[in-house]
Amino acid sequence: MLRILVKEGSTISILNFHQKRTLVNVKLKWVKDSVLDSVVAGGTELKAGTTLVSIIASQSTSGIPIYHLQRKHRQLGLPHDLKVSTFLRRYPNIFQEFFCSDSAGTPVPWFKLTPETLEFHHEQVDVFRQCSTDIVSRLRKVLMMTNKRMLPLQTIDQLKWDLGLPHDCASSLIIKYPKLFSLMDLPDGRVGLRLLAWDHKLTVSHLEANSAKENGTLMFPIGFTRGFGLKRKCMKWLEEWQKLPYTSPYVDASHLDPRTDVSEKRIVGVFHELLNLTLQKKTERNNVSNLRKPLELPQKFTKVFERHPGIFYISMKGDRQTIILREAYERTQLIEKHPLVHIREKFANMMKQGFLDRSRGLYKDNNQGPQEEESLTSSFVGETCGTRYYSDIGSDSGMGLEHEAKKIKVLQEC
Repeated sequence: MLRILVKEGSTISILNFHQKRTLVNVKLKWVKDSVLDSVVAGGTELKAGTTLVSIIASQSTSGIPIYHLQRKHRQLGLPHDLKVSTFLRRYPNIFQEFFCSDSAGTPVPWFKLTPETLEFHHEQVDVFRQCSTDIVSRLRKVLMMTNKRMLPLQTIDQLKWDLGLPHDCASSLIIKYPKLFSLMDLPDGRVGLRLLAWDHKLTVSHLEANSAKENGTLMFPIGFTRGFGLKRKCMKWLEEWQKLPYTSPYVDASHLDPRTDVSEKRIVGVFHELLNLTLQKKTERNNVSNLRKPLELPQKFTKVFERHPGIFYISMKGDRQTIILREAYERTQLIEKHPLVHIREKFANMMKQGFLDRSRGLYKDNNQGPQEEESLTSSFVGETCGTRYYSDIGSDSGMGLEHEAKKIKVLQEC
């Protein structure tokens, strides 16, 4: 008899079953799904574009010099051979380029948001504000799935876009909930985010809330790529696997033998829940690489994505692997769209239109002339001199959220 406990200590159920001692050695082939691959297409550009909008809009000035934006290259996730300036110039309807002279009189490219983009940014901020309770709940649930109710900010930074967290969430969101979250220094020098308040109402997983039990067991929705041939042996294993007990991702699973199919079903449940917490029900495989210890997962835990292609699809689009939750899509469309997804789709259309208009030559004569450049230079002279403005931009260390949190901690200690 095995007793399963919620991480806060209250018993939720007692299950009687015998764990199978070994994982069934079943290998399922990967089959390309062009429809779901199209879901991933353009994601890198969309994330980089919206992040740049947030960075530029957050500054006290009306623009930002290119050498500060270039430092964000790694954080933006752009290809190594693509300059930030080249990316910005692809979308002149979103980012307006102008020039300011430096102390030596050399013209330096600056970028600001167009009026249309400023209007979009304000709309996005309004949606963030309206959805703040939901976004905070998503972050709380992720932390509740961990064994210590804590994650390094570097790990959260990797999931920030997928969870719908704002670019500056440490200062614009987390700091506003001191009764829910606290920042803490970790032994390795990093900063962690700890959850302070456990909420039993949030411990119901998406599968538990939306699936009916069959013969007393929760089963995952299954769907395969068209043309996927499942052998009879694999079908029988999958049917038996589905009948195994479901272990909630919010429950202590330390009693499970990692070498069993029961444990594997728990791992599938963890990522089924994690993907459901993301806005677009997908994330890059690299984003979950740091979750093994916090989620108490065995070595090579991501193998479940290959073993269960009816639940997860691994897209190889764009020289990276993206894990997509199959059940969340009706061909290329999300079945349930979060308000922030609608905002992202609107911005994606803006980017597409700007790119097409530029390719048609509609922005050839849009550069600032010498006289306008001189007036802009004089208008910015009071805002660009000194070091305070430059230091606020930060460098691209790959830990933007952690850098932001450390500044907050310093301010709180003053």
